[in-house]
Amino acid sequence: MREFIVEADGGSRGNPGPAGYGAVVIDAATGQTLAEAAEYIGVATNNVAEYRGLIAGLRAAHELDPTATVHVRMDSKLVIEQMSGRWKIKHPDMKPLAFEASKVFPAPQVTYEWIPREQNKHADRLANEAMDAGKRGEQWSASGSMAELEAADARAARAVAEPKPSGPPGDAAAGAARARAALSEGRAADAAASAGSSAAGSSGRRGAAESSGGGAVRAGAEVRAARSVAAPATGWGPADMGAPATFVLLRHGETPLTPQKRFSGSGGTDPSLSDVGREQAERVGAALAGRGTVQAVVASPLTRTRETAGIVAAHLGLDVTVDDGLRETDFGAWEGLTFGEVRERYADDLNAWLADPEARPTGDGESFAATATRIAATRDKLVAAYAGRTVLLVSHVTPIKTFVRLALGAPPESLFRMELSAASLSAVAYYADGNASVRLFNDTSHLRA
Repeated sequence: MREFIVEADGGSRGNPGPAGYGAVVIDAATGQTLAEAAEYIGVATNNVAEYRGLIAGLRAAHELDPTATVHVRMDSKLVIEQMSGRWKIKHPDMKPLAFEASKVFPAPQVTYEWIPREQNKHADRLANEAMDAGKRGEQWSASGSMAELEAADARAARAVAEPKPSGPPGDAAAGAARARAALSEGRAADAAASAGSSAAGSSGRRGAAESSGGGAVRAGAEVRAARSVAAPATGWGPADMGAPATFVLLRHGETPLTPQKRFSGSGGTDPSLSDVGREQAERVGAALAGRGTVQAVVASPLTRTRETAGIVAAHLGLDVTVDDGLRETDFGAWEGLTFGEVRERYADDLNAWLADPEARPTGDGESFAATATRIAATRDKLVAAYAGRTVLLVSHVTPIKTFVRLALGAPPESLFRMELSAASLSAVAYYADGNASVRLFNDTSHLRA
């Protein structure tokens, strides 16, 4: 089942006064804008405009997929509390609007969340564009909207404003911060290209605007048209491919062996999390619960991953499914040893292992080539099972690096050039045409909160 986020807002310049609303439908799995709606509604109060924005957003989501679940986010405490059933609706102007909103989707498919105004910039901008158009004696036009661009700029500004820890080359925390800022800047550039194309009235669009419930609605395919023309093929296929299967890859929290940098695979002592590891898992769970996009949790069968997954899943209100394909590599006789100890005892085997992905650790361990074959099969199975959804995979160093390596088409030796910290998050999206897009790697920002 697809999941949408509807962000809506409304405003009145005078309360009552000239009023308008704005709403945006976002794919919860990808963060992609699917549709925008806005309308100047004449003289009305703020609350009426906010309810009209909610109705427009729900209708736009319903047109995309009437079976989807919808998470509504608004900065109107009144609307959120009334639609959630916690506050009574007393005003006669609000009752019919609330009733209309409640009938767009069956009640079990819709949830509501209040957010601060600064997190509702996209819908707020649409509402103001609608009111500006009304002041000119016009209706809102999708072709002239800058809301998508300004929302992307706001996201980029927030990301750039995050603390950027400094450190030596290869420092995981500093690298993750720089990567998040670069990705945000890239999203802002994409939005600028899209807005420029819309303003120019590109003939390749699927029409400028449609009428829906009296307001103007812009489809997400139009918003994304300019991006897909110039973008590379991998991860940027046609808009009609649907939402990708997105794997959020979580390395388990620390065990007593982790700080000692000992080989700890699927053939060793199967250690539990340490106190530090359990605290790391709690922080991951809190961070992911705040994002609200994970729809399923799948874990390796080893104790440390099942413990990590259980803690995180409790924050998310989800069950944990175990998949043996996500287990760590079996390091054979090297289990429990440090790299230096392996070098002293099994120098020839170690050199062969470092040079050849087909080589096995001493004692008939699992080669990197065998691990890659297993991960590829697990990936294909899970992509099919979770098409269009976001799933948290709780696994280990080698499997997660292998997911990333395969997505990038990188050679096996690239595994030795990746740093993956305990309780770090990475993400890969898999599209219907077989392409993949690496969206995040070794993010540990949640551990510094």
